[in-house]
Amino acid sequence: MGNRLSKLYTRTGDDGTTGLGDGSRINKDSPRVNAMGDVDELNSVVGLMLTETLPLEVRTLLTQVQHDLFNIGGELSIPGYVLLKEERITDLETAIDLYNEQLSPLKEFILPGGTKAAAFCHLARTVCRRAERELMQLHHAEKVTETSRKYLNRLSDLLFVMCRIINKEAGVSDVLWNNQST
Repeated sequence: MGNRLSKLYTRTGDDGTTGLGDGSRINKDSPRVNAMGDVDELNSVVGLMLTETLPLEVRTLLTQVQHDLFNIGGELSIPGYVLLKEERITDLETAIDLYNEQLSPLKEFILPGGTKAAAFCHLARTVCRRAERELMQLHHAEKVTETSRKYLNRLSDLLFVMCRIINKEAGVSDVLWNNQST
């Protein structure tokens, strides 16, 4: 494979546009670029999670998630292009079911926190929800693959149960919401 970037600055974006993978140029504040940015930010937060001590199966799954998010970014950068496979959604659902079976049922809402890794996971979950909203905003204007839309929806669910698994494996309780008025 050849070099992807031969020069880091091109000056072509100085006019407020950016180039897509198909060679077209669009405004940097377009819904497509916003969705690409949120997916990229989510991938970076997952990368932050991977700097922490995590159970091996969580680490393996998150590494695959990073590749999947990069594929979604590729789809967004080339309108009409499909990279993410439908079976990736099934893989997320299988992981959600597996992790959820290991957890006690929730009787209260939980707050972000516990271990540092779980807090990063909560951050990833919230960025994932934002990326999903941006993807839907784009979908209202231009077609976005159903697989990518479903993937982000399932990923936020997976990240939620993963937060709880990370805390459980570390021997730290979830931070329960206290519904007491002061």
